[in-house]
Amino acid sequence: MRFRQVHLDFHTSEAIPAIGAEFSKKQFQDMLKLGHVDSITVFSKCHHGWAYHPSKANRTHPHLSFDLLGAQIEAAHEIGVKTPVYLSAGLDEKCAWEHPEWLLRRRNEQTSWAPDFMTPGYHGLCMNTPYLDVLVSQIEEVVTNYDADGIFLDIVGVKECYCTSCIRTALERGVDPRSREAMRPIWEETYARYAERTNEAVHKHKPGLPVFHNGGHIPQGRRDLARLNTHLELESLPTGGWGYDHFPLSARYVQQLGMEYLGMTGKFHTSWGEFGGFKHPNALRYETALSLANGARCSIGDQLHPGGLMDEATYRLIGEAYREVEAKERWCEGTANVADIALLTVEAAGFAKDDEHRCPKPDQGAVRMLLEGNWLFDIVDLESDISPYKVLILPDRIRVDAALESKLAAFVRRGGRLLATGDSGLKPDDSGFAVDFGARWAGANPYRPDYWVPDVDAGAGSFLSPGTAYVVYAAGQQIEAAGGTVLGHRENPYFNRDAFTFCSHRHTPNGKKHGGPGMIEGAAGIYIAWNIFEDYAEKGSLFLRETVAYALGRLLGDARTVATSLPAQGITTLQEQKSENRWVHHLLYASPVRRGQSIEIIEDVLPLYDVKATVRTNRPVSRVYLAPQMADLPFEQRDGAVSYTVPKLECHQMVVLQF
Repeated sequence: MRFRQVHLDFHTSEAIPAIGAEFSKKQFQDMLKLGHVDSITVFSKCHHGWAYHPSKANRTHPHLSFDLLGAQIEAAHEIGVKTPVYLSAGLDEKCAWEHPEWLLRRRNEQTSWAPDFMTPGYHGLCMNTPYLDVLVSQIEEVVTNYDADGIFLDIVGVKECYCTSCIRTALERGVDPRSREAMRPIWEETYARYAERTNEAVHKHKPGLPVFHNGGHIPQGRRDLARLNTHLELESLPTGGWGYDHFPLSARYVQQLGMEYLGMTGKFHTSWGEFGGFKHPNALRYETALSLANGARCSIGDQLHPGGLMDEATYRLIGEAYREVEAKERWCEGTANVADIALLTVEAAGFAKDDEHRCPKPDQGAVRMLLEGNWLFDIVDLESDISPYKVLILPDRIRVDAALESKLAAFVRRGGRLLATGDSGLKPDDSGFAVDFGARWAGANPYRPDYWVPDVDAGAGSFLSPGTAYVVYAAGQQIEAAGGTVLGHRENPYFNRDAFTFCSHRHTPNGKKHGGPGMIEGAAGIYIAWNIFEDYAEKGSLFLRETVAYALGRLLGDARTVATSLPAQGITTLQEQKSENRWVHHLLYASPVRRGQSIEIIEDVLPLYDVKATVRTNRPVSRVYLAPQMADLPFEQRDGAVSYTVPKLECHQMVVLQF
C-alpha cells in the first residue's frame, strides 16, 4: 500500500456542460508531482450515477466526450502513480429516479440521505433489489476493461431498510417487519450478499486486486465486516463531522487486526464536495503525521472540477504535507503499536446506543483522556488477546457476562489490572460486580449531579485536591466498601433540582454528608462510581482526567513504558519496527481552535523545546537519533529505562531507539 494517496472525488451533475474538457495529461501529471502523490483514486461512477468512460453496463455522463477514466489511468501510470478506481455503490441518483422501487426506505417511508425528491441531495439504494445486479455488472466492466490498481466501493454497510423488497423478504420468512430486531438479520444478510457478489466480481477476473467497501467508519467489534475488505481506509475528516478524536479512536483499534490501512483526511476547510475550500497547510501536516504515528498510510480527499483541470493550489497544499511524509516513510513501514493499556470500547463490546454512530460518548471521552495524558494504548474488542496489556479499561457501560467474566478473571490472575467506571464491571442481571473491586453494588444513585471528593493526595502537579468536592454531571452508582481501599467518596446534593425545589442558577450544592465510596481499589483493580468518560466527553472538566490519571498511575506503577513532558495537546505513540530492530517514538503537537460555529481547525503550530522523554526497556540501545534528520541524540540508559531530550518539536518528530 502506498503512503501518499489522493482520493479524487468527481460527483458531477448532468446539468453541467463540457465535462473534462480542460483535462490535460501533462497538467494532471504535473499536479501529481507537485503534490508528491504516489496513488490517486479516480472515478468510474459518481453519486449522480454517471460513468466517466464508455460503458455498456452504465451510461456515460451526457456531456463527456472521451474516456476520462482511461486517460487518467494512463497519465498516472506513466509516472509511476497507482490508480485505484472508485464506483459509487450505495448512491446512484440516476437509478433513484428511474427505479424508485429500489430506494432505501425508513419506517416512515422517507428516503435516506435526502428525505424526499423536493429536497436537493442524493437518495440511497437498497442492495436487496435488482440494483445489486446492475452494480455488479458495472464493477466487472471496469475490472476487465481498465488497468485498475484497486476498487473502492462507497456508501455501503449494514443499512436499516423498510422498502417493499425488504418487507416482502420478511413476510416470506414469517418475520414481523415492525420489529427492528427481527428485521436486523435481513439487513445483515443483504450486506453480506452484496459484499460476496462485489468481491467475486473483482477477484474472478483479477485475483488479489485490492477492494475496499466504505461506510465512513470501521465498526469496532465487527471483525467479520472488516474482513470483507482486502485493506482498510479510515475515512476521518476532522473538520467534516468526524472531529480530531475519531481517527486515533479508529486507528488504535484497526492496527491490531493485521490488515494494511490508511487514514483518510481531506484538503477541504469543511468536508467533501466543498469547491474552493482549503485547510491550512499545518493542518494537513499534522493530520498526515497523525496517520504515520498510528501505523497508517495517508490519503487526502480532493474534488476535481467538472472541467477536469487539477487545482494547482490544492496540490501545492498537499505537497507541503506529502513532502514530509515521503521523507519519513522508511521509519513507518511494517510497524506494531507498543501499548500498556487496552481500552474495551462501548462500541466494540456491543453497548453503543442506536443513535451513536461513530464515537459513543464514553469511548470519545476515554480516548481523549488517554491522548491528553500521553498514555500508550490500544482499543480492543471481545475477540482480542488482552494478555499482553498491563491495564484494561472498561468505560461506563461494559456489563460483564459469563464469557467476559472468565476472560477478565484470567487477565487478573496473570497480573493484569482493571479500571472500570459507571455500569462497567456489573453483571447484566444487576446482581453485583463480576470482579473483585473490594466493593458491593447498592444500586444507581438517585442524585444527579452529585459530588466526588478525593481522599488521597494525587501528587505534585495534579489538579486534584483532597477534601475538595467536584461536581460530576453524569449518572453514578452507589457502592459500599467490602474490603477494598477507599480512594475517595461521594457527597450527594441536598436535593435534586426540580420546579418546586431548586437552588441558585444551575444545581444544588453538596450536602457535605458522606455518601459512600466514589473510587475504590480491590484485588482486580480500581472502580470509579460514575460514567466519568461520558462526563469528560460532554463537559471536559479537568478533574475528571486527573482522577483517571491518578487511577492509571496506581495501576501501572513503575511499569509505564513512556513518560514525556508533552503538554495535554501533545500526542505520543511508540511503534515497533521488528524487521529493523528498533522502536520509533512519535511526538506530535498542535492545538486545534474553533472557527465559526462548529469547525475545529489547525493553523499555528508552535514549536516546543527540550521535550523530555523516558522509555522503559531492558533491551540494550545502541543509538538514539532524530528521524528523518538522522541527528544523534544524547541518551542515558540505566535501571531499565532510556532517557533523552528532544531539543525542538515542530508539529511532528520521530525519535528512533536502535537496539
